[in-house]
Amino acid sequence: MGRRAHKLAAMIGAPDLDTLYRSFISMWHDPEAAMRRRDLPPGPVWRRAVPDAVTDPVERMQFLDTITYLPDDILAKVDRATMAIGLEARVPLIDHRVVEFAWSLPPALKGANGAGKRLLRQVLYRHVPQALVERPKMGFGVPVGAWLAGPLREWTESLIGADRLRREGIFDPAPIRRIWDEHRSGRRNHEAQLWSVLMFQAWQERWMHA
Repeated sequence: MGRRAHKLAAMIGAPDLDTLYRSFISMWHDPEAAMRRRDLPPGPVWRRAVPDAVTDPVERMQFLDTITYLPDDILAKVDRATMAIGLEARVPLIDHRVVEFAWSLPPALKGANGAGKRLLRQVLYRHVPQALVERPKMGFGVPVGAWLAGPLREWTESLIGADRLRREGIFDPAPIRRIWDEHRSGRRNHEAQLWSVLMFQAWQERWMHA
């Protein structure tokens, strides 16, 4: 709850919808603050040209989700999970005809009264009891925070040691070590911020140092 409360507080203080969107999807409130390399090109979410190309703020969020969150997160997880057991998966909702139709709809038909997927829900009501459609999400999480402070503590330290970060020159050791100290002491749960850095470090160790 504490981690969610801090994230909610940052979102409430957002001065505009673009900042709100970035604070919602980003693991770091200010990603540049964690970087020593300032010459790295920003991703689409941080490029100032996007608001000029997609002027409606809601459609801009939809566009950015389509080109970042969808292929880099959701579809990547589906592909890894299915390919791990040799299963071919298809995602009919991203058929280009469905996507083109969805983009052609006015906002009122995409969501209303705080509920998204309005047309899809109406179709489901014809075939599935409404109580099943309206149930809350049944997601699951893993105790990453406890793992990092416990059995993965040495692995974490090996990847984000101050000397190593300083030598590699990509991340600024100071903010990363600060949140790591807070996390392992139990003062704050920084699992999301730490995990994003650790995954980059693990990838770099596997492929760049091979």
